[in-house]
Amino acid sequence: MTIHADALLFDNDGTLVSSLDSVRRCWTRWAGEYGITAEEFGRVELHGRTAVEIVADLLPAHLVPEAVARVERLEVEDVPRGGVRLLPGTRDFLDSLPADRWAVVTSATRRLAEARLGAVDIRPKALICADDVTHGKPDPEPYLLAARQLGVDPARCVVFEDAPAGLRAGRAAGMTTVALATTHPAGELDADLVVRDLSALSALATDGGVEISVRD
Repeated sequence: MTIHADALLFDNDGTLVSSLDSVRRCWTRWAGEYGITAEEFGRVELHGRTAVEIVADLLPAHLVPEAVARVERLEVEDVPRGGVRLLPGTRDFLDSLPADRWAVVTSATRRLAEARLGAVDIRPKALICADDVTHGKPDPEPYLLAARQLGVDPARCVVFEDAPAGLRAGRAAGMTTVALATTHPAGELDADLVVRDLSALSALATDGGVEISVRD
């Protein structure tokens, strides 16, 4: 199978890098500080959503700004402690792409996203973060904004995601979706193509765009 595209749009956590251990550490500590029980915490969908949306599901509105700032601080401070690592295939896949043909589209704040990406030396030319949008994933706004920044028709973009919320956002934006089964079982991922991680794919830049193929 070969997919032809003008631009490739990548989620970050669970797609390019893994920060799951850090997320668990920081959010568990945060929940304890705010008196949120494990049962309450377990009812909230975490992966692929912005911190402000998660916190708003758990706390009264007047506490949300302070609480979001606190969890962001915990996560940023955790990055140098081994809070992020590259997932298989990420480096080779990104190195095969022209810089103006791809973007990172993350539900993290810019401060946190830049800390995590910088820790593994990924420096995208285009980076869309929670700070840049009104509605986060599964709303299509983040991916549509990335397409506009790259000057590409959304229908000619491919979204790479590990989370159902992100895949829904990509589909709603009218984009081709590739799911990576790094954090969810493949059977839970609704996409045009499902692979284990980026090591299962190769990319070839041409005059007409980028060709994405599944490795034999």
